Amino acid sequence: MFEDILFGNDKKNDNTEIFPIISNLDDFDLSSSELPETLPLLTIRNSVLFPKLVIPITLGRKKSLKLVKSAFKKENLIGIISQTDESVDDPDFKDIYKIGTLAKVIKLFEMPDGEQTAVLQGIKRFKIVEELTTKPNLTVKYEILNNIEPKKSEKQEFDAKLFSVKELSVKIIHLSVNIPKEATFAVKNIDNPEFLINFVSSNSDLKTEDKQLLLEENILTERAGILIKYLAGEVQKLELKNNIQNKAKSEMNQQQKEYFLHQQMKAIQDELGIDSPKVEIEELEKKAKSKKWDADVDKAFKKQINRLKQINPMSPDYSYQISYAQTLIELPWNEFTEDNFDLKRAEKILNDDHFGLDQVKDRIMEHLAVLKLKGDLKAPILCLYGPPGVGKTSLGKSVAEALGRKYARMSLGGLHDEAEIRGHRKTYIGAMPGRIIQNLKKLKSANPVFILDEIDKIGNDFRGDPSSALLEVLDPEQNNTFYDNYLELEFDLSKVLFIATANSLSSINPALRDRMELIEVSGYIVEEKIEIAKRHLIPRRLADHGVKKNQLTFSAEAIEDIISNYTRESGVRDLEKKIAEVIRKIAKKIATESEYNKILKINDVREYLGVPKYLQGNYEGNEFAGVVTGLAWTSAGGKILFVESSVSPGNGKLNLTGNLGQVMKESAVIAHEYLKAHSESLKIKDYILNEYNIHIHVPEGAIPKDGPSAGITMVTSMASAFSQRKIKSKLAMTGEMTLRGKVLPVGGIKEKILAAKRADIKEIILSKDNEKDIDEINIQYLKGLKFHFVETIDEVLNIALLKQKVNNPFKFKSSKNK
Repeated sequence: MFEDILFGNDKKNDNTEIFPIISNLDDFDLSSSELPETLPLLTIRNSVLFPKLVIPITLGRKKSLKLVKSAFKKENLIGIISQTDESVDDPDFKDIYKIGTLAKVIKLFEMPDGEQTAVLQGIKRFKIVEELTTKPNLTVKYEILNNIEPKKSEKQEFDAKLFSVKELSVKIIHLSVNIPKEATFAVKNIDNPEFLINFVSSNSDLKTEDKQLLLEENILTERAGILIKYLAGEVQKLELKNNIQNKAKSEMNQQQKEYFLHQQMKAIQDELGIDSPKVEIEELEKKAKSKKWDADVDKAFKKQINRLKQINPMSPDYSYQISYAQTLIELPWNEFTEDNFDLKRAEKILNDDHFGLDQVKDRIMEHLAVLKLKGDLKAPILCLYGPPGVGKTSLGKSVAEALGRKYARMSLGGLHDEAEIRGHRKTYIGAMPGRIIQNLKKLKSANPVFILDEIDKIGNDFRGDPSSALLEVLDPEQNNTFYDNYLELEFDLSKVLFIATANSLSSINPALRDRMELIEVSGYIVEEKIEIAKRHLIPRRLADHGVKKNQLTFSAEAIEDIISNYTRESGVRDLEKKIAEVIRKIAKKIATESEYNKILKINDVREYLGVPKYLQGNYEGNEFAGVVTGLAWTSAGGKILFVESSVSPGNGKLNLTGNLGQVMKESAVIAHEYLKAHSESLKIKDYILNEYNIHIHVPEGAIPKDGPSAGITMVTSMASAFSQRKIKSKLAMTGEMTLRGKVLPVGGIKEKILAAKRADIKEIILSKDNEKDIDEINIQYLKGLKFHFVETIDEVLNIALLKQKVNNPFKFKSSKNK
């Protein structure tokens, strides 16, 4: 670029650009030559001559050669000016720009091919002021154009622009493959600002009109700014060009590399006797002969094998196709494990592994009995729902062992993508079957026990609705033709025993819930937890911590203390953690040979676990009017709930506190209105209801509470507050009320009864319609409890309210008597 002499020309069809040579003269001394009054013009194409630069130019026109020879001989100055239209052979004034460069002919010589070449040096810019003649050459009157140097205030900005020009020029040299890297030194060693700008402008790969624009700019600072803009664009183009070339080269190299590696690998495989793709396909065909699949699958497999034989093993598509064929081979088409019909053995396994859960065990035993008699039966779709930690998930393993089947578990919690159920279409890169098919492929059995864990926590977003995809899986009438997007074939899931687990039914898709046989797995009472701890939790944790059975024994009192004072749950998950914590501390004493009690007592529990974590929700007595014990259901089981009411002078307003939900607030309003409507029968004077406010509070205000089951509790609490009558001792209640005084049934009865027993409650008021729920509960849960089944609020109040007043009752006064 900066050292090679490539000749410019005044001829039409030569695309070679003019590349200047650095002048050895810092400037031209105009005083040494007499400036002519008129100036002959030499027109050039495809380039622009800048002051202070030296260029060689090939002379093609006869009149141009004659002009240059005359100027060289007489040492005259000529004007070099660019054509606006390169296609014109004999340009007129309309075909040239108005600003050019005054030049001197330094050298004139003949090239080996006979062409005449002149070396010109640019001196000063000039502007045509008058057009004179066109023959033999264009002749004009002119004026010299001087540069406008930067002011002192612009010096810093101008220096920064010169630095940018150098920096961008060096970058272009490094990015271009056609420019010698030594040209960097030429640019860096130019100190004259005008010469630097002109030199870089002339060398840049710009259009003629862009170079002319730079030549015509009088202000050096502006000229430098325009040049920077052009150079920055050139850098971007070169970088993009290099990136494209490098990428293409890299891809080509990668393809060549892969080809050679495949060839080498093939040679190595042949040498080592490793199966080639052909052998691999033959092996698949051999395995297919022993498969028990139907005609449609066999047809699809053979079609896939034929496709594989036609694909180049080096092709990326080959790996996808061979993977699909292998999946078809590895799936258990009509391959089942044999069920064990020893019912006594199955019952023993279920009882050994899990204490309680009788309803679930009975359902499994029924299924096994029918299967033994009939020989063939569609598997039921069971859904075990209940609080956390009661053994819903672990029950699946026991069922699989009892039936002699293989076991699979799939967690659905947080699942958002429908493809996790149905699989991806095999046209996608990285496609695979859904997780149901994957598990069956791994188990190599088409009739396992399959646990669908946390089915109530399935997500739903733009990627699809997995719960809708499960509709086909969990429908006994459809799942014998389950369609996986990856397989693109129907697979029979009707022999799979699906057991879903959930904490709550409310968040399960109604259509999905309808397809399952719902079995409630409620919480354990203290006695059951003690047995579970003795039979399962303690032996397992002793083994996990390396403590021998003869080194530690938990007393029943200690276990009960851990359950009552350190856990609050329906299941036994927290209980197991606390047992593990105790065993760890004892293991430390054993390891350090410290003394400890081998039989764990309540005092030892305090030492290892600290002060009790939970205060028991025990009955608090009936000394205060308006305090009634209710029963509530939570996801962790049942609990007792106190409803407190107090009265104060006012205007009959009802105030509610305790973080109550909308339904619970409405229950309070209904109760208040009921008392107003039935004040006469309840012997509550009107002025008490109208001239005194009542405030209802449900303690533990940080915990949100909602639901209709506190309706009868609230009306009893308000009735006690207005009448100042005592509540029957050790009485709890739960039930919804209507505005006309009917008592409606509620849910969670078993959990609420367990909570009442833990709180030392002796009597419970329930709706008459909940009597059927009591009949289904194990008799041992009901010991020590007396139940009152009611239909109206009047019955509730007759049972709950004593005739006796509380000590120091509130004294109501009518405003008329004040």
